[in-house]
Amino acid sequence: MGKTSSWPFWAVLLAVMGTVGFAQVSSKITNESRTSPVQATKDPKEMSRAELTTTVKRLDADLFGAYNDCELEKFGSFFPENLEFYHDQTGGGRMTREQLVAAIKQNICGKVHRDLVSIEVFPMKNYGALETGVHRFSHPGIDNDQGDAKFVQLWKYEDGRWWLTVVMSYDHNEPVNGKR
Repeated sequence: MGKTSSWPFWAVLLAVMGTVGFAQVSSKITNESRTSPVQATKDPKEMSRAELTTTVKRLDADLFGAYNDCELEKFGSFFPENLEFYHDQTGGGRMTREQLVAAIKQNICGKVHRDLVSIEVFPMKNYGALETGVHRFSHPGIDNDQGDAKFVQLWKYEDGRWWLTVVMSYDHNEPVNGKR
């Protein structure tokens, strides 16, 4: 598989960045994500490194569970109204939650599955947490079409909840462990 043959986020970014007037997802997402956020059980300033890692692993699992199952309202609830998304093959920048969710609906739902390969979590004083790792993308029904990429996600803790404010996905290639 070549470096650009099957990566889900290139389609997301092209759709979001290159299309003005993308069909908006229901405003229900905007309203509900403020009323049904990913609540924090504890301020990260009071967490040990192990507790913070467990918290971010749970956030990652919930976020990508919604991504994989095409639960768009839940997926959208992880992001603030405005966020940043960057991809090594397509660029990126600022976008709205509605643009991201609409692009996921059009380009990802039922077509791409994400699995976490590895993760590291670092506290970010007076902000929240930085998550780094490797994730694997595959296409359901196509056994040999998968690849790994590194990622960085910046989680902001604000008013008792977590927001995913910055996403970077880069170094897209064959699986890092060489398995197919």
